[in-house]
Amino acid sequence: MTDDASRWCVLIPCSKTESWAVPQNCLAEIVTLHDTAEQPPRELSWRGVSVPVLDFGCDDGCRWRKQRDGTGLIAIFLGLEGEGCDYWGVAVRGEGLAVKRVFEQQVEEAPEAVQQHATAAFTLQGAVYQVPDLALLQKKIATGLNAAQY
Repeated sequence: MTDDASRWCVLIPCSKTESWAVPQNCLAEIVTLHDTAEQPPRELSWRGVSVPVLDFGCDDGCRWRKQRDGTGLIAIFLGLEGEGCDYWGVAVRGEGLAVKRVFEQQVEEAPEAVQQHATAAFTLQGAVYQVPDLALLQKKIATGLNAAQY
């Protein structure tokens, strides 16, 4: 990016220790599910398509479903063509879901915070965000691995 370059990003909390920053154009939709289950579904039917759902916060105590109204959120990603699934989802856990215009000068790289399935990490206004390897995650989903293996 140049000094005045910016990018619209969706900031997605995935667990207590991981929040993603993804380009706005890689998301199809954020779906609200009314559910009595404490955990998100492993897959959901979205617009007539079966969508596998990853959950990175199932073991850290971060709630998926809001107690007050019984809803949970799933971020639906557009899959890469020819990679085994057209769409896939990630459970949104915790607070901080936002769309934000991010300027290069606001970002500080945080290589020590890169997680297993991320290509980079950075801090923005005191919070750490992961840049997930979306292509790798989609390939793993398409080969049938479950979320616990990520």
